[in-house]
Amino acid sequence: MNTVLLAVILIPIVEIYLFIKIGSQIGAFSTIFLVFFTAVVGIYYARYEGINTLRSGMMQIVKNQIPAHELISGAAIAFAAVLLIIPGFATDLIGFLLIIPITRKLILGRFNKKFENKETKKGDFIEGEFEDVEDDNDRKI
Repeated sequence: MNTVLLAVILIPIVEIYLFIKIGSQIGAFSTIFLVFFTAVVGIYYARYEGINTLRSGMMQIVKNQIPAHELISGAAIAFAAVLLIIPGFATDLIGFLLIIPITRKLILGRFNKKFENKETKKGDFIEGEFEDVEDDNDRKI
């Protein structure tokens, strides 16, 4: 079965189950407030982490390095922000795990290994100067 189709079916089922269980424990209005509160706090924190990732990526570019980790991290933060906007407790938990830098690094560690910066070898380049010399024999009169 397709993974996306399975996720589209299972995620709402898990969310409804969690809404019922948590709502029966703390009440309907508290559950609704908690869902909105986690969304607002998560979006602001995602914005903060996104700005930090952008700043770190710009520093990598200034150092003439490829910001591979920052690109992957920025995509994960954008995905986490979408998960936090979707109402539900399971999606909020996954979203918060992707936003927090330590857990994001653990989750995305294997992707970062594929895109690690490979330093260029200094033996690959020959440094020198050149001068363009015109020969008198090549000139046409």
